[in-house]
Amino acid sequence: MNDVPELILIDKPKGITSFDVIRRLRRLLNIKKMGHAGTLDPLATGLMIIGVGPGTKRLAGLIKLDKEYIAEVLIGEQRTTGDMEGEVVDEKVVEEAAEILQSKISAALTDLVGEIELPVSAYSAIKVDGVPMYKRARKAEKTGETVTDVPMRTMRVFETELFKVEKVGDRAVATIRFKVGSGTYIRSLAEEIGRQIEYPATLQNLRRIKVGEFDIEMAQQIENFK
Repeated sequence: MNDVPELILIDKPKGITSFDVIRRLRRLLNIKKMGHAGTLDPLATGLMIIGVGPGTKRLAGLIKLDKEYIAEVLIGEQRTTGDMEGEVVDEKVVEEAAEILQSKISAALTDLVGEIELPVSAYSAIKVDGVPMYKRARKAEKTGETVTDVPMRTMRVFETELFKVEKVGDRAVATIRFKVGSGTYIRSLAEEIGRQIEYPATLQNLRRIKVGEFDIEMAQQIENFK
């Protein structure tokens, strides 16, 4: 195992958790001591930095690095989780043409750059009174309750770039690049865009493409480890 690097860059596929990635690599490489520098939700794809053996000591510093994402924001729906896993809690037919929406979203993105205080998703991993938010939210689901006391968090947005806006039936999808500071939730940004353009919105797809100077082009597929 001496030829295994201390850091492994993985392009996480959709539909598995970040811990699933660790679990698979542990089995494939027969190494137990592993960790990662930042969780990706099951519906998200993209760059994960895996620390192996002595490399796990470097993870605390890597977690703090800036990150870049490509996000698809669904305009016209808001969901309990802030992404497509949740139940629809608000919806509105999108009547404007894509060109008008593009102008409105561009203005909203300009306003997002800088530091902004936003509520985090009730399904985030942030702990309140020592309990992760998502555990409280899933427990509330079973009893028919709603988690309302979500914490606010200061998020840093360095750059935004609107690639395109497409009409899809009575909804619209905006594809956006975000460069953000550590601890910034793209789900929260997606919902804030909706608030600014007066539409419910949720995160439809998310791909992490950079962590600091580590680029997705440097990453490997899990299937490459045999």
